[in-house]
Amino acid sequence: MSEPDVTVRQARHADREAVVEFTQDTWPELGGDYIPRVFEEWVDTDGPTQRTLVAVVDGDPVGICQGVTLSEHEAWAQGMRVAPDYRGEGISPALTEAVFEWAADRGATVCRNMVFSWNAAGLGQSRSMGFEPLAEFRWVEPDPDETADPTLDVLSDSKAAWSAFHGSDAYHELSGLGLDLEESWALAELTPERLADAEATLTVADADSVRGTTYRTRTFQREEDGEERQWAEYGVGAWSDHEALRSLAAAVARDAAEAGAEKARMLIPETPRHVSDAAYARQPISEEPDFVLERDLTRY
Repeated sequence: MSEPDVTVRQARHADREAVVEFTQDTWPELGGDYIPRVFEEWVDTDGPTQRTLVAVVDGDPVGICQGVTLSEHEAWAQGMRVAPDYRGEGISPALTEAVFEWAADRGATVCRNMVFSWNAAGLGQSRSMGFEPLAEFRWVEPDPDETADPTLDVLSDSKAAWSAFHGSDAYHELSGLGLDLEESWALAELTPERLADAEATLTVADADSVRGTTYRTRTFQREEDGEERQWAEYGVGAWSDHEALRSLAAAVARDAAEAGAEKARMLIPETPRHVSDAAYARQPISEEPDFVLERDLTRY
């Protein structure tokens, strides 16, 4: 059977009903998909650095994906969804190629995405489109606490934070990436300039050296069990040993509480050392890692 005739174009408000129809039950075990909540905002905010695309068959949207430029050379692909009746029919490749072309036209030389580690279909589709494995991460989730007492000194110095991150094994394990400051759930190259623009930088140090660092990217509302909770998010954690992590987590707990957050999470590399350090320091950690993949766009 031949593949359907697919047209890819920019999303419109009129597409909302169809997009919601094929995305609302994507992951019911996780409380549903976020696409129905953000679709109208995506359409409203499309511009030079963002493009929301839909794949159309016989006039009906049957797939969606968004491309975002994070810097002059970095692009991010997200929100890839295909209507169940059209999976395996060439919809996802058409959307992905359109994102690549859009990003390359704007000067991007690389495009990255994030796929849940358990999402075999998403991982397979990404690899088939030339995305290569780059890094993996999970979350440490300290409980916000205004009385948390780090045993190390806590500094607010973006230059010290950059030096600590750049010299850490976290830098190498994550290929220099941390959470972007503007685009949620996107990872970008962490630079001194990005650290200087973060909501806050936290660096723990003893009398001799810096031993850990992180930065706050944002605070946001997230619904859990029918209730809205305020979260504080930290772009990446780097530390020298489990004792340094314990102080860094305490600094995060105090900073998150002072920012009015009820929950906090800090991105960490998915390695035996980092995850076991978190367990050793008695810090709550997320159950499963996420994967970051990368596609070279220099030949587009």
